[in-house]
Amino acid sequence: KELAEHVMLVDLGRNDVGRVATVGTVEVTDLMVVEYYSHVMHLVSHVEGAPGLDMFDVLRASFPAGTVSGAPKVRAMEIIDELEPTRRGLYAGAVGYFSFSGNMDFCITIRTLLIRNGRVYLQVGAGIVADSVPELEYEETVAKGKAMVRALEMANEGLV
Repeated sequence: KELAEHVMLVDLGRNDVGRVATVGTVEVTDLMVVEYYSHVMHLVSHVEGAPGLDMFDVLRASFPAGTVSGAPKVRAMEIIDELEPTRRGLYAGAVGYFSFSGNMDFCITIRTLLIRNGRVYLQVGAGIVADSVPELEYEETVAKGKAMVRALEMANEGLV
């Protein structure tokens, strides 16, 4: 299941990069490299392409990211809007910057904490594919949120 999900994500990433890269230059430079973090492991792949459009076109083409919405992107976003009772806010959006030198750096806001009106909102998610088991997807979201829960506990205890 994890491999099928990751292949789907790589394909979605290739599609997003292909919308702004020079035709024929999109390639996967790293495929399924395991990265270890405090509470989870991740399969990571890198998708690259030669620049074809400017950084503003890249942002427009990339967000919302197909790797979060699913495919086909427009219909997937319509389904999300129909099924989810509340708006996602920052979750699955983008945070980053454009520099005067022409560089940009953005990330997808996943695993987010938002504090509003004295309440803390923790948002995490998991990728769903045909082979997904709902209970395991839930456990994955809990594992992904543990580091943020621990950070909140430490802050509450005055340890940070």
